[in-house]
Amino acid sequence: MELIQSLKWRYATKQMNPAKAVPQDKVERILEAVRLAPSSSGLQPYEVILVTNREILEKIKAVAHGQGQVTDCSHLLVFAAWDDYTPERINMMFDLTNAERGFTSEAGESYRNMLLSRYPGRGAEVNFQHATKQAYIGLGAALIAAAIEQVDSTPIEGFDPDALDKVLNLRSRGLRSVLIMPLGYRDADKDWLVNLKKVRRSREKFVTEIK
Repeated sequence: MELIQSLKWRYATKQMNPAKAVPQDKVERILEAVRLAPSSSGLQPYEVILVTNREILEKIKAVAHGQGQVTDCSHLLVFAAWDDYTPERINMMFDLTNAERGFTSEAGESYRNMLLSRYPGRGAEVNFQHATKQAYIGLGAALIAAAIEQVDSTPIEGFDPDALDKVLNLRSRGLRSVLIMPLGYRDADKDWLVNLKKVRRSREKFVTEIK
C-alpha cells in the first residue's frame, strides 16, 4: 500500500523549488535503485551522470528547450547508454560476474560466447537502440525510488542529445545521452499540475487477462 500511495503521490513535476535541496542520502538510495535495476543479459549498458554544478546545469537547460526543472532541481540524473556493444564491454561484465561470485560456470561462459558472436556484429546503431531500452528500465527504477523517498522528479526526453553529449563530453567515453531526470521538491504554489487529478485508464481497459 505504501508503494501504491507513493505512486499516486508522484507526478511529472513542472515547477521545482530551487531553495530546497534533496538530502544526499535520498539521492544515494535513488541511485542505488538504478544500479540494482535489471538489464538484458545483466550487461548494464548505460551509466548515470549526476550533475549538481550550476554552470553545467545552465548549459544543459539551454539544450533542453529552457525547461526550468533542469536548473531548479538540486540534482540532475543523465542516463547515458553505451554507443555500442563491444567485445571489451561484454567481457568486462562477464569477468566482473566471475570475480564477484568467485567461480566460472560452463553455462555462463557459453552465454558469454553467444553474445560475443552476435552483438558486436549487429552494428553500433542497433546496439545503441538496444542499450537505450535498458536505460529506460533504470529510469523506471529511479522514478519509483524517488516517489518512495517523497522526492519529486520528472522524466525528460525533450533535449538535443547531440548537444548534451558535447556539454558532458560523453562521446569520448563511448556514451550517448538518452534521458534526463531532475530531482527536487515541488513548488506547489507555482506548479499548475500539482493539484490536478492523476488520470490513468481503468484496470479493465489497461489489463487483459488470458486464463
